[in-house]
Amino acid sequence: MPEKEVGKVSDFFAHPVVAGIELKGSLKVGDKIHIKGHTTDIELDVGSMQINNADVTEAKAGDSVGIKVPERVRRGDAVYKVTD
Repeated sequence: MPEKEVGKVSDFFAHPVVAGIELKGSLKVGDKIHIKGHTTDIELDVGSMQINNADVTEAKAGDSVGIKVPERVRRGDAVYKVTD
């Protein structure tokens, strides 16, 4: 499936397991994303997203969002939106 880079992981929080992502493209709840780095390779559907601890359904380039992830991700990992 084709992928388009939409951001980079800027932070990781262990409790809850959340990735802080600096966006350079748009992202919506329900989008499928692929986070890839040296030791990271996970795909997930965006179930919820927050900006400054407030739930949002969409975010645009320049926003910093928090997304729950199933496992550890690392600063600098690339975030891709998977397109059909």
